[in-house]
Amino acid sequence: MMKKVISQLFSGKSGYLIGFVTCFGIVALALVIQTVYKLEPCPLCITQRMFFMGLGILFLIAAFIKPETLLKKIFTGLQVLTALGGAGWAMRHWYLQANKESIIADCGVGYDYMWENFSRIKMIKLIFKGTGDCAAIDWTFLGLTLPQLALISFTLFGIYAIYLLKSKW
Repeated sequence: MMKKVISQLFSGKSGYLIGFVTCFGIVALALVIQTVYKLEPCPLCITQRMFFMGLGILFLIAAFIKPETLLKKIFTGLQVLTALGGAGWAMRHWYLQANKESIIADCGVGYDYMWENFSRIKMIKLIFKGTGDCAAIDWTFLGLTLPQLALISFTLFGIYAIYLLKSKW
C-alpha cells in the first residue's frame, strides 16, 4: 500500500512537479543561507542557481507533456544535460575550493559587471575561471560545502529525470 502511494507520488505529472518544486526550493534555500549568514554569492554560485532554475522549468514543462512521446524523451535528455552542466559547474567550484592555495586571492569583478561589460563568451570564460571568492568556503552542512551539495543534487536530479521517464503512469 505505502509502496504504491510513493510510486504514484513520484511518477507522472506529480513526479515532475516535485522536481520543479525541489529545484526552486534549493534556490530558495540558497537565498536563505545567503541572507541569514550574510554571504555574498560568487559567480559560480549564481551560475549553479541558474542551472537549478533551468532544470526546474524543464521539470515543470515536462509535467504537461504526454507520456511515451518523443517530446518526453527530448525533455528528459534536456533535463539530464542541464543536470550534467550544473554538475560540471559544481565540480569546477569544488576544485577551486580544494585548490585555494594555488588560486590568486583577487576577488575579480562581480557577475553584474561582467554581464554589462563583456561579451557572453568572455563572461562565461571568466565565470568558469572563478575568482578568489569562489575558492572561499563560507558555509558547510554535514562537512559538505555548497558546491559539493550542489553536485550531489545535480547528480540525483539527472537520475530522477531518467527514473521519471521510465516510470509507468
